[in-house]
Amino acid sequence: MQRDVIIACDFKSAEDTFRFLDLFRNEPRKPFLKIGMELFYAEGPEIVREIKRRGHRIFLDLKLHDIPNTVKKAMAVLSRLDVDMCNVHAAGTVEMMKAALEGLTPAAGTRPLLIAVTQLTSTSDERMQRELLIDAPINDVIVKYAQNAREAGLDGVVCSPLEAGMVHEACGREFLTVTPGVRFADGDVADQVRVTTPARAREIGSDYIVVGRPITAADDPVAAYRRCVAEFCD
Repeated sequence: MQRDVIIACDFKSAEDTFRFLDLFRNEPRKPFLKIGMELFYAEGPEIVREIKRRGHRIFLDLKLHDIPNTVKKAMAVLSRLDVDMCNVHAAGTVEMMKAALEGLTPAAGTRPLLIAVTQLTSTSDERMQRELLIDAPINDVIVKYAQNAREAGLDGVVCSPLEAGMVHEACGREFLTVTPGVRFADGDVADQVRVTTPARAREIGSDYIVVGRPITAADDPVAAYRRCVAEFCD
């Protein structure tokens, strides 16, 4: 498994997105990009198609979470967009995740990677217990949700880089860990609480790191991206 950096394109419009992507037009490697709710809801499926036409791989980060039949039908629609990775919430149960996989898998051909969100990197033990009434330690919940995702046939999970090693230990090295919550050692953690650096994420065992503001809000986004790649991939 080759590690990679995924840039979170959390922009409000196509105009802002393409202005950012134009900075990378002379880069030898086209960055892997995450399209999240804000951009997808603002611009619709066409933004995905246009970014694919530009040669980028895409992680479509919509975190589906609904009854199994609804998620299955939604995934069947998303499968037409030819993305490389998409996700659901693991809290939706094994049955929902199996339905998502069924909807995403075409009768012929390949499907995108399907991963499940365990706990958001803004979540803490205290918030989980006080607001969600989940009394188990957060690490135990994340491992259990990852095991459920593996049972459902998914390819991996979204977790913080701090949990990547324990997920691999519980689910196998081939089970992917896609990890937001990555900041440079000299950067601001913003609204995330379970974070680490690209180099440390590599040491712990992340397969992909998802990096947003440390790249997109940098004075020199291309240099920041290269720094991430150097610390995590090279």
